[in-house]
Amino acid sequence: MANRLAELKELEFDNTFTRELPGDPEGRNFRRQVAGACYSRVQPTPVARPHLIAHAREVGELLDLSDETVASNEFAEVFGGNRVLPAMDPFAMCYGGHQFGNWAGQLGDGRAINLGEVINGRGERWMLQLKGAGPTPYSRTADGLAVLRSSVREFLCSEAMFHLGVPTTRALSLIGTGELVERDMFYDGNPRQEPGAVVCRVAPSFTRFGNFQIFYSRGDVETLRKLVEHTLRIDFPELVDAHGKEHGRTNEGVDGAIDDELICRWFAEVSKRTAEMIVHWMRVGFVHGVMNTDNMSILGLTIDYGPYGWVEDCDPFWTPNTTDAGGRRYRFGQQAEVAHWNLWQLANAIAPLVKNHEPLQATLNQFPVDYEHGWQLMMAKKLGLDEFRGEADRQLIDELLEVLQLVETDMTIFFRQLADWKLAEWDVNASSQSCMAVAYYSAEPLPHEARARTDAWFQSYAGRLRSSRRSVEERRAQMNRVNPKFVLRNYLAQLAIDKAEAGDASLIYELLDTLRRPYDEQPEREEWAAKRPDWARSRAGCSMLSCSS
Repeated sequence: MANRLAELKELEFDNTFTRELPGDPEGRNFRRQVAGACYSRVQPTPVARPHLIAHAREVGELLDLSDETVASNEFAEVFGGNRVLPAMDPFAMCYGGHQFGNWAGQLGDGRAINLGEVINGRGERWMLQLKGAGPTPYSRTADGLAVLRSSVREFLCSEAMFHLGVPTTRALSLIGTGELVERDMFYDGNPRQEPGAVVCRVAPSFTRFGNFQIFYSRGDVETLRKLVEHTLRIDFPELVDAHGKEHGRTNEGVDGAIDDELICRWFAEVSKRTAEMIVHWMRVGFVHGVMNTDNMSILGLTIDYGPYGWVEDCDPFWTPNTTDAGGRRYRFGQQAEVAHWNLWQLANAIAPLVKNHEPLQATLNQFPVDYEHGWQLMMAKKLGLDEFRGEADRQLIDELLEVLQLVETDMTIFFRQLADWKLAEWDVNASSQSCMAVAYYSAEPLPHEARARTDAWFQSYAGRLRSSRRSVEERRAQMNRVNPKFVLRNYLAQLAIDKAEAGDASLIYELLDTLRRPYDEQPEREEWAAKRPDWARSRAGCSMLSCSS
């Protein structure tokens, strides 16, 4: 492990994004259309009283920061936006995007300011980004700020997803600003003053599909090529190196090294990573809520935690986003299809850079195949099967997904409980409700059809398990490695928000500590694995959420 840094000034920055890519020549910070530039330099807005509310020690370790350094006043000043270290080069990225299926034109980092790229003691590159640090040229009509409510949700979920094994951006710190921010949570004409906050997000790169789309939309092929070449060299060096070796050359520069073939290979890698990410979302029951193309990471990371949620009732049509309540474009069961559509938009954006479009089309055709294969293997593991055996297992899985919709069933609890189901004690004549009652939201007996179909499914499942010849212990261990005990249910995040708004961050830390081991039993934390309580069904922040932050 690298030595911990005693002071922030010891952080090593290598700001390739601003050094190598074209920037906005206008230095003033006002809202505008920015042409021919990948970014605009901008300074964070100072706040009244920056103070550390919480931090993730594992992310501090990624950056070689000691706990003492993170607890310092200097840290709060820098990561609250009041100070910029000499080696930092703050900027906001220019990008566009499709929002809810419609081209929205220029979007950009409206509330996010990248501080620069840190190189840690292991040679890893990490971009530091403040969310909620004030307006940028891309803020449109917004103020660029963020409230504690949304910042707690982003901080906790970033880390929860990482410990679940889901590809994600990370969160280093949550800083209170000592100021109030006006927000209309549900855009219904009832704004209120809320405490402000800034989250420091950390990722190898925050580049999105929309970064490439904006230049395609403007016919700016020159800047588009520069961005693709930079992305390949900095974010996908293994692809560049492998390609160069195949063609008997070393990558001493981008000239001649990045050609049509490499760009198509890169797109295939982006598609593969995106499919893997969505499979993980489906495994843990996560719904992103705002899968716009500007919220799709080029690295296949979960990015931009807004109105997200975990499926509690096993409903493939559920979305946590109030803005999407009518069309449900970003519902749980459609996330793979949306990812595929978004990849089409990325392919269109980079198409001017390649003469032969057939490899791009082949990758798009392959995405559903890759996703389906990953989904099948994932579901087999969730059910404790030895392998996926084709159509018979597909029917078993499809029937289960239908059965789970017959009554309100908690997805997380159902699959966790299923690992403890003892095949040897199974009596086909006994109601399956006695096995899985803890996952049902109603204490009433199952309706006749639901009971009959559930019992029939368990009978089929029992037969399938017997054919796999695996011990109960082997099956249980496999299932408990992929089916979490603890997830960041919306009501848990809201409880932490309530306390934090009252000045008490203890529940943030307790949940963070619990979510570090989401697959362990943790009997002392059993209350955080419980079903959503009745009071949370309709309370703001516990069921549906808006994009307000």
